[in-house]
Amino acid sequence: MRMRIRTSKPQAGPHPPRGRVSGWLPVRWRRYALLGLGIPLIVLAIFLGYYYVVFSRMIDARIHGDMQRTDPRVFARPFELRRGQAVTPRQLDARLNDLGYAHRARAESPGEFTIGRDTLVLIPRDGDRKGRVVRVVFVNRRAKGSEPGIIERIELPPSKETVQRVVLDAPLITALITSGREKRRDVPLQLIPARMIQAVLAIEDRRFYDHAGVDPIGTIGALLTNIRGNKPYLVGGSTLTQQIVKNTFLTPEKTIRRKLLEQFMAVILERRLNKDQILELYLNDVALGQRGSFAIHGVAEAARLFFAKDITNVSLSEAATIAGVIQSPSRLSPFNNPERAKERRNVVLRAMVDEGRISADAAERASREPLQIVARALEAEAPYFVDYISQELQERYRSAGSVDVYTTLDLHLQRIAQDAMREGLTRVDELLARRRRRHAQAALVAIDPRTGEVLAMVGGRSYNQSQYNRAASARRQPGSVFKPFVYLAAFEQAAADGRTDVTPATVVWDEPTAFAFNQQTWNPTNYEGEYDGPITLRRALALSRNVATIKVAEAAGYDHVASLWKRVGAGTPPRPYPSIALGVFEATPVEIASAYTLFANGGTIKSLRAIARLTGGGRDLPIQTPAPKTIARSDTTFLVTNMMRSVLNEGTGAGARAAGFALDAAGKSGTTNDLRDAWFVGFTPELLTVVWVGLDDNQPLGLSGTQAALPIWTGQHAARATRTAGAAQADAGDHAGRRRPGQRRGGHEDRFRPPDPEYRAWQRAHSRRTPGRNHAARPRSAGNLHGAHAGGQGPQHHGHRCGAGGTRHADAVAVSDRAGIHQGARGAQHDARTLPRRRTYRHGHRKDDGGRSVGGTPADRCRAPRVL
Repeated sequence: MRMRIRTSKPQAGPHPPRGRVSGWLPVRWRRYALLGLGIPLIVLAIFLGYYYVVFSRMIDARIHGDMQRTDPRVFARPFELRRGQAVTPRQLDARLNDLGYAHRARAESPGEFTIGRDTLVLIPRDGDRKGRVVRVVFVNRRAKGSEPGIIERIELPPSKETVQRVVLDAPLITALITSGREKRRDVPLQLIPARMIQAVLAIEDRRFYDHAGVDPIGTIGALLTNIRGNKPYLVGGSTLTQQIVKNTFLTPEKTIRRKLLEQFMAVILERRLNKDQILELYLNDVALGQRGSFAIHGVAEAARLFFAKDITNVSLSEAATIAGVIQSPSRLSPFNNPERAKERRNVVLRAMVDEGRISADAAERASREPLQIVARALEAEAPYFVDYISQELQERYRSAGSVDVYTTLDLHLQRIAQDAMREGLTRVDELLARRRRRHAQAALVAIDPRTGEVLAMVGGRSYNQSQYNRAASARRQPGSVFKPFVYLAAFEQAAADGRTDVTPATVVWDEPTAFAFNQQTWNPTNYEGEYDGPITLRRALALSRNVATIKVAEAAGYDHVASLWKRVGAGTPPRPYPSIALGVFEATPVEIASAYTLFANGGTIKSLRAIARLTGGGRDLPIQTPAPKTIARSDTTFLVTNMMRSVLNEGTGAGARAAGFALDAAGKSGTTNDLRDAWFVGFTPELLTVVWVGLDDNQPLGLSGTQAALPIWTGQHAARATRTAGAAQADAGDHAGRRRPGQRRGGHEDRFRPPDPEYRAWQRAHSRRTPGRNHAARPRSAGNLHGAHAGGQGPQHHGHRCGAGGTRHADAVAVSDRAGIHQGARGAQHDARTLPRRRTYRHGHRKDDGGRSVGGTPADRCRAPRVL
């Protein structure tokens, strides 16, 4: 029997509560929901973890200086204080600023100094008196109301010990980023004054020490400000930490993604560094505008370029100006928009008052101060020289890595060169304005001829306007500055042939002449059409006579002249044509400077060098230094060097004497065809300077080397001579009304020679008797030449020495006296172009246009040894 099993529906239980999801979703849907939420969270965690690690490594690299480290840091030669140095306390204040020394009411720590009435006390950070108190005492005998200008003695308290000199730190010129043209100088937070820190925090991030990298209050406030439109610009609300992240690690794009990354990295950065470390990083890295082709980074660099001050010495007004520029460096630049910068500075001052950082009275006083910007601060950092160094590092030291470069630059001489260039170009502009021509450019290279060290370099009139370094890159025809090498080739060839009749007293006929070469005829002329007839080689070089020089080159052999310059190795190799005598080839001022070291070193060329020492990884790196090259004999080189002294004493460079330059020196002016380029090269035993003036498009300048280049050379060397003269005064304990050391009685200021033994040795070397070749005639008066009377010893007539065979040493001493080229205290000095026009006469006599005899009679009593 079948049984029917009856099943019944289960009774429905009570419904689960509505708020419980488990009753709503099946198990599998709950799983989907968990996966849907969990996977994004896991991905986000991985994403955040990955970027946390990546950003942490980037931050650590930046912290430890491995990311975009400043490479290289470029230093000038160490600064020295010397007894007898011509410097005022104000000038010394500026130089200590260059070293980063802090001006304090009382010097207590290394790197601090204080200034009294006639004294300056400092504690060196480095050098031979590191950490010791040094007291500099200035000469207190001065005119009423003027500053003392000479260091009388240097003391080492508390003892009464005195020293002759103190070597301080090597001043940091600049620091460059390898990946871009940026300038910054990192300084520790402890050296940044409190007013600078307070100004930045008051205007950029008031709650810096209270937030964790992102400031919600500031963000909301900025959002509301932008919505209301209270400001003419959008307010970002970023913290200092966010600004570091944006400027260092991210792009400046304005997107939500970039903003989120910025905030995330800011939080990471706050976990990796403490607040002081972040603030130091910000103050050293913040962008503060552009100067020339360089981007300015950091408040320390801004203080240097805005005010020519070390950051430790900025005033409240200056600190507020720098802080105000941060918001918009281009719009608020004190160089381009001084009024806007001043308004923003006052906004910063009011914010500091609101924050309780300063008093209202202090803010009011600071707001009334004028905005004093140093427009040439960038130029004072030798930017052309820094570019020259950077190029040399890239070409010769590519494997050196991150290095510190200690250069040969004399920062004080560099500033003298800048001032001389600026003043000289102002005069050139005035001359060109009359002719409606454009502004000229110029270049200057100053070296120590004994070592080849580059002491100063100026590559143009303004680095802000043009970064092209004309000193190292502009190839121009040297013109007449090449002529000394023509005479050197003539003396070398005569010595090689065993002849003794070619000397500075040799006579050459200076008259219109046609030169034939390669079936061509060339008719060169002298400057302004002046011809002298019979003229000595010395006089021809002094007055830069073209025809006479070409005849000298012809007698020596054009191929020998070209061979000599090829051995020098400067510029483009010239061809052995008659035009070689006038420098018709191309060379840079740097190459000309290197070539002229030959004359200061007795025939040996010293290659130029701008790097004294390289350090990297805590050790010195090897430096490639080319060996000196001997090009000519010492005796023949001596003759040409002695002849070049006549250029300054009676020739085309006599304007330097008229301007007050009294040191013994030699040189040569140069002017190329159509007055296209103007040159002057001159040197003393310790300083050789090349000056070029011209137009960038190679159009005629319209000025000679004497008009355009000589004043710049004179300005630099006269300023350097002033410092040397100051040392001489201090050594002699100079008093008012007393005769200076080396000065002749009777007040002949131009005869003053400082007692530097190197100068006296150089003078003796270039004025001594060399048997069989030359004899120095001691000047009988201030108007006589300083140069030697060349030629062998022979009979004398009426007190005038004659060479072998009865030849007088025809160096035109009497001619110079009678021609009016006087260099005595009366100052009746004249440029060679202002002399009466010469004309040829019979029996060797010379007369001016008025018919007066010009020194011909004494010379007629001797026969010329050779006429070219």
